[in-house]
Amino acid sequence: MAAAPLSKAIAVYCGSSLGKQQAHANAALSVGRALAAQNRPLVYGGGQQGLMGIVSNAVLQNGGEVTGVIPFAMHAAGGEQDKTSKDQPAKADVENSDPGKMQTIIVDSMHERKVEMASRSVGFIGLPGGFGTFEEIFEVTTWTQLGIHSKPVVLLNVLSFFNPLRQLIENGTKEGYINPANQRLIVFVDGPSSHDEHEKFDWGTAALEAIETWKGDDTKSRFNWRQKKDGSSSVSLESV
Repeated sequence: MAAAPLSKAIAVYCGSSLGKQQAHANAALSVGRALAAQNRPLVYGGGQQGLMGIVSNAVLQNGGEVTGVIPFAMHAAGGEQDKTSKDQPAKADVENSDPGKMQTIIVDSMHERKVEMASRSVGFIGLPGGFGTFEEIFEVTTWTQLGIHSKPVVLLNVLSFFNPLRQLIENGTKEGYINPANQRLIVFVDGPSSHDEHEKFDWGTAALEAIETWKGDDTKSRFNWRQKKDGSSSVSLESV
């Protein structure tokens, strides 16, 4: 199967655990369905557990294409596993799907995984997750800030999950560590004002609308990211 077209594919970062909130699982399902409905291939971390599994199976069940990227060590150990040990009441209402439109890319390291995912995508959606999700969100945001690429990062603030992160960014700006103009590099989709409506809200469509309307960063980077120390040029994340 050919690689997901750069002009359409979206990378999704989310937990390999289900979490405790049904609204989080429903949002993952909504994202998968919206990607398939808009003919946008999914690029993700390749796991079949938790929210990752919900998103990927929802795309496949609705006729979409999925590319999973996983480091060899993780693949050899049986894939990404649930990071928690507590009972989780959230349920995945998506059955395992026919892998006919699923391809898996095996890379050598976590860094290669992130580069591969970013290079295949035109935008990024963040759902609730843990350390790995936070790190991936911030890394692709930093790459836009540095001019390595210019791609939107959209966080689905289901049940206000990402409010502490938004406060962290605001505090970094207030203390002089983040340029106020760079706050727009991350777009928060808050959904309905009433949390009671979050379980049924169409988070996927809202996320794709935010990606479509995001204004790219026109600031030219002062770094030539294609230049290598031997004088040759490498392929940038924008052109893969």
